[in-house]
Amino acid sequence: MGRKRDFSEIKAPTSTPFLKWNASFASNRRKSFVKAQMIVDSEVLRLDAKLVPLCTGFLKRSGDLGTVIGSGEVSYTAPYARHQYYETAETRIYDPRRGAKWFERMKVANKEAILRAVRASM
Repeated sequence: MGRKRDFSEIKAPTSTPFLKWNASFASNRRKSFVKAQMIVDSEVLRLDAKLVPLCTGFLKRSGDLGTVIGSGEVSYTAPYARHQYYETAETRIYDPRRGAKWFERMKVANKEAILRAVRASM
């Protein structure tokens, strides 16, 4: 099969490998993730505000009121938010940028800008 290897000439290192765990690593990493999530949530609300249908402004405001920054969930709590998001036109006569599926449209247009903002903060 092959020749037999002789390991008698291999010498063990004089020092023992040592791994020291940074006790604050988990805490620091968690803080970084929380900070990044807060930036994402804030940016989503800020950028969505330009696309949310606007009549009285309550729908936009319900996003601010219904979202806990840093939770990872942006929630529009107006009773008609679901209808406006899924069952209406994607543009409005008064402003062609405003309309249904505002988050999906915002994400396509601003994904890289949000990622850059997160990277810049870390």
